Amino acid sequence: MRRGKRRLAVTTAVLAVAWTLVAAGPASAGGVPDPTPGGPQRPYEPDVPGPRNIDTLGARTVPDGGTERGVLVAFDRTSRAEPTGPPAAARRFVFLFDRSLSFNPEAFPVCSRAAIEAGGVGACPEGSQVGSGTSHAYPDGSTPVLAFNTVHAHGGRGALVVVPANNTILELTWERVTDPYRARGYLWALDEILPPSPVPPGERVGTRRFELTWGATRVAGGRTVSFAEAARECGDVRVGLWSEFVTGQRGLVEARG
Repeated sequence: MRRGKRRLAVTTAVLAVAWTLVAAGPASAGGVPDPTPGGPQRPYEPDVPGPRNIDTLGARTVPDGGTERGVLVAFDRTSRAEPTGPPAAARRFVFLFDRSLSFNPEAFPVCSRAAIEAGGVGACPEGSQVGSGTSHAYPDGSTPVLAFNTVHAHGGRGALVVVPANNTILELTWERVTDPYRARGYLWALDEILPPSPVPPGERVGTRRFELTWGATRVAGGRTVSFAEAARECGDVRVGLWSEFVTGQRGLVEARG
């Protein structure tokens, strides 16, 4: 991402696609390429044996009610293990956005990781929340998820996804995607890293479902601004979700909404 760029602007053009599921074996075997290899790097962990995850994705884009082009972009991802049991835990998720979407993080206040660690999400400035959703544990149970606009220590813009119930804070960075994802109609992505934990990788349990909606509005400089804007009608916007799991499996799911 160009650090001096004031706006995450994208142009229009997309290839027609419905639902796609691509699941691959260990990353060393090739499989689905990384959409944002130049972003922040996750600490190395060796692959571990585990189940093959089968993921699906639903999407919905609706007006945000604030501006003419403002939208809310919803991801609804489900995961199951094949043949049964808990899905393998994730290392990374990359949220892929249709090139007809543009984003305005510079128009929204930012919240830092340090502020959340010190005072919880209530310490974030008003207007800095730019997303919300729900995380569904395996085999049952759910908890709210919140997303906040941020600028990371390395200077890149991004977001913090927070699960207040267990004090989880995940860092996401805005990145331009590489080919072949540009050829598939994407340009910008939010790259989310799930850092290693004291729990051994093979004992971590993946989520069976998460729902996360990006979008917000606020009044700045006497006018209403939207965090996300669409140059295309709602219902015809493509999103994707690239995943990498502790087993080394990589997958891509896509949907229109």
